[in-house]
Amino acid sequence: MNKSISTVPLLSLIVLLTACSQSGSVNQNRTTSTSSPAVAPTVMPEEGFVYTANERGNSISAIDVSTGQVKHIATRITPHNVQVSRDGRLLLAVGPVADMTANKSTMKMTDVGKMARGRLLILDAEALAVETAADIEIGRHPAHVVIDAQGKRAYATNSEDNNVLVIDVAQKQVIGEINTGKFPHGLRMSPNGREIYVANVNDNSVSVIDIMHSKEVAHIPVGKAPVQVSFTPDGGRAYVSLRDENNVAVINTAQHKKVATIAVGRNPIQVFVTPDGRYVYVANQGTEADPDNTVSLIDTETNNVIATIKTGKGAHGVVVSDDGKRAFIANIVDNTVSVIDTATQKVIKNIKVGEGPNGITFRGANR
Repeated sequence: MNKSISTVPLLSLIVLLTACSQSGSVNQNRTTSTSSPAVAPTVMPEEGFVYTANERGNSISAIDVSTGQVKHIATRITPHNVQVSRDGRLLLAVGPVADMTANKSTMKMTDVGKMARGRLLILDAEALAVETAADIEIGRHPAHVVIDAQGKRAYATNSEDNNVLVIDVAQKQVIGEINTGKFPHGLRMSPNGREIYVANVNDNSVSVIDIMHSKEVAHIPVGKAPVQVSFTPDGGRAYVSLRDENNVAVINTAQHKKVATIAVGRNPIQVFVTPDGRYVYVANQGTEADPDNTVSLIDTETNNVIATIKTGKGAHGVVVSDDGKRAFIANIVDNTVSVIDTATQKVIKNIKVGEGPNGITFRGANR
């Protein structure tokens, strides 16, 4: 993603497709150290799979974590985000149809309203057979998708439509529409399954959606160009990347209020809280002209950046394994996934994937 963003939807489309509790406001100083706090010795991680949405290659890559082998699956969409269901059976991917985005750089402003609708693909996470995947028409410029714990309903942001669509997974059809702020992008479901937080890039806010009533119940100002959200395991706080001010906002979820701001690297995109709630990994992508290659590590107890980890160019997507022993970073410029040992906070491997990896998700072998 480019650093600057326009309030004009077309420019936002181009930017995003090329790139998905304390009281009082606090701005913490960024560190440049690659050191980490005292931790246990390195142990063997769990087995599993990592999936990347390769936006520039019209494909999904599946990495076998135990062997490092990579499988590439061609898709008819330009996938921006992927998400595994909690039980590990399903892999969801969203994006515009590939031929629609092929000439996006030459589109005129008057074409925005005529854009074709995008797609949600629902695949068997193990078989990864695209020909048997559910292919559901959703909104214009779909960005991210989440699925509830029961695997019954999926929720997809549609950036050009300023909404979140509700999809019945079994029936394979859209059953609801929820209005959000301008240009909704990343979204996450709260740990208790009652709310969804949506990052609205073009109005510098987060929409809070009440899942039971399918409506926005709060609109939280957070800062410039929020891109993605992640919750602490207890649901008490949400961390939001602010791409255009090189910060991460902290939200008190009980109050629906921003309570802190943390300085991180250049143009942060995705954020992910570790399963134990101790840390937040923040991928700093930089700009297209000047990509960054770092991940900021936030200590959630102090809301300080305690380490800066060097990865591949264009660090974009973040996910952490279920056991918390590995963090995986999708590098959109280098076309790699960096594997971080969370005990040492060092990159131990870079794995080549498809072109332009954006969204990333993890499926444990025991799911």
